[in-house]
Amino acid sequence: MTIRGKAYIVGVYEHPTRKADDRSLAQLHAEVARGALEDAGLTKDDVDGYFCAGDAPGLGGLSMADYMGLKLRHIDTTETGGSSYVIHVAHAAQAIAAGKCDVALVTLAGRPRAEGMATGTAPRSYGAAAPDVAFELPFGPTVVNQYAMAAMRHMHEFGTTSAQLAWIKVAASQHAQHNPHALLRDVVTVEDVLASPMIADPLRRLDCCVITDGGGAVVVARPEVAKRLPRPRVPVLGAGEAVKHQAGGRIDLTYTGAVWSGPAAFAEAGVRPADVKYVSIYDSFTITVLITLEDLGFCDKGRGGKLVADGNLIAGVGRLPFNTDGGGLCNNHPANRGGMTKVIEAVRQLRGEAHPRVQVKNCDVALAHGTGGSLATRHGSATLVMGRE
Repeated sequence: MTIRGKAYIVGVYEHPTRKADDRSLAQLHAEVARGALEDAGLTKDDVDGYFCAGDAPGLGGLSMADYMGLKLRHIDTTETGGSSYVIHVAHAAQAIAAGKCDVALVTLAGRPRAEGMATGTAPRSYGAAAPDVAFELPFGPTVVNQYAMAAMRHMHEFGTTSAQLAWIKVAASQHAQHNPHALLRDVVTVEDVLASPMIADPLRRLDCCVITDGGGAVVVARPEVAKRLPRPRVPVLGAGEAVKHQAGGRIDLTYTGAVWSGPAAFAEAGVRPADVKYVSIYDSFTITVLITLEDLGFCDKGRGGKLVADGNLIAGVGRLPFNTDGGGLCNNHPANRGGMTKVIEAVRQLRGEAHPRVQVKNCDVALAHGTGGSLATRHGSATLVMGRE
């Protein structure tokens, strides 16, 4: 079943807080839900489908639906880490196309900063019961050193440099300076990135994303509902999702699941990478962006360093503007599931509602991509192509 033109994104909202000492997790979910519904011109009584991931408290979607007083025909609590919310928007569009619901609400929220979580540097097992974790845990794997392994391998294979990776942070900072809610608004240079402390060779502090509280929400609706609403309509054109495992140790660290999710999304949307005017790429680390862009077909494998260097990702300067809100590297990375904010900024661009200094001219096709897990172990990739009507 194709979803092209069968569902529209009609409302989005990003919570302005970056530290939520005074709010519960459930309250954050409810606040972003209200914001997105108000943006769409709808109320909670219009919602009959609800989507969330493992960041929701209690029994996840069941608990939040009860907390927010939703009367539902359809519910989905798929959990794929940082790609969850790109997948959920696609799943919402698929459910609408299948007649399972008319108005789908997708919410994300988290408090890792308020709770003092060491998101990138604490050992992470991805579930102690997973069959291969027992072989990894004695070595103390962390998020940052796993991504660092992927970065080191890419450098070894293709000659990618730390300076090229630094350009990704530079581009994010150039955009974040125009976002009043961004956690880091100072513009940095390549030299600043290279001078920042080493965290896990070759990744330095400024190669790593921020840790924030907050959240976001998206409302997806069937065409008949969308046409009654006052907001610019953003059709969901195509989606793809894929998983990449370790295959018992037979793993190539130089590519991601985007090599499968990207072509699937482009095929369903009926567009090519060359048609995309703006990209929202999950940026847990600078290396995540570089490898993902290669795998999505924006350049040949191994040429990502050249693609991202010299300001090519900066709006108004480069040929492929990315993460014009500042992304996870500078703006917001709530609940370790940054895919939600990637969709929200892509919708802003397609509506023409991004900050004037970073708004992409004639933005009629945009892409959002999420990565959940670790590039060096197991992860899920999700790609979403959206348009402008």
